[in-house]
Amino acid sequence: MKRQPLRLAIMEATRILDDAGVSSPRTDAELIAAHVLGVERGRLPLVPLVDSPVVDAIGQLVAQRAKRVPLQHLTGWAAMGGITLDVGPGVFVPRPETELLLEWGLKLLRGREYPVVVDLCTGSGALALAVAHAKADAVVYAVDIDSQALAWARHNADARVAAGDTPIRLYSGDIGDPTIFAELDGLVDLVLCNPPYVPPGTAVPPEVSQHDPAHAVFAQEGGLAVIRHAIALSARLLRPGGGLAIEHDDTHGTAVPTLLSARRVLSSVEAHQDLAGRPRFVTARRG
Repeated sequence: MKRQPLRLAIMEATRILDDAGVSSPRTDAELIAAHVLGVERGRLPLVPLVDSPVVDAIGQLVAQRAKRVPLQHLTGWAAMGGITLDVGPGVFVPRPETELLLEWGLKLLRGREYPVVVDLCTGSGALALAVAHAKADAVVYAVDIDSQALAWARHNADARVAAGDTPIRLYSGDIGDPTIFAELDGLVDLVLCNPPYVPPGTAVPPEVSQHDPAHAVFAQEGGLAVIRHAIALSARLLRPGGGLAIEHDDTHGTAVPTLLSARRVLSSVEAHQDLAGRPRFVTARRG
């Protein structure tokens, strides 16, 4: 069987993905190749030649990616913090920019013993499980309103427990319900929230419009409806010195800090940018 240079297969894959409008064609081509080969991306240079079936397998996945099927649906996983989670149809795919929000939250928890953490709109469970992995003594609660998302979160939570992480407490519920988590009022050290926040009618990439659940992406009131609920709930849950971090649309750079500043019990409101320099999340502390 004739062997072929892997670099040529990656170059061809990059060309196809670039022509298809994929935003990071070289990266995606390399990640697909790494997935097919079962190696880490950084080890690809150690695999100079591959068999024809490997090239064919890469080509099949590249063809799907060129149709704008999310890379994470093709590989079956997404990363958050120090863990990977299974993702696929029916659940929002975690994004790299949310890592910054997670980092802020973990920094807040440094030096706190047995902190109570709540992840609102948990989706795949990404933030909750990343916190439980990084902070083994944390008591982590997570909630979502969608049954499909919760099924993915439960699957991922079970996998993390099997890997040795602390279990999280997973709930089905509406964060707009004024009685939700009433037993935690004034006891929570950290609230994290990556809610649906895109204003309806906003143009989004095909990976989002065709594959992410719309209810996990778009929100009414110009994208602020769920964020308003998250702020109201957080103001009730947080203990003095506790912190809140909420991700938002890049058009909300003024609106969300204003909503947080309007809550008397919240202070130290701070806006944060993502790696591209766009407004992406806001943090606050309970006074």
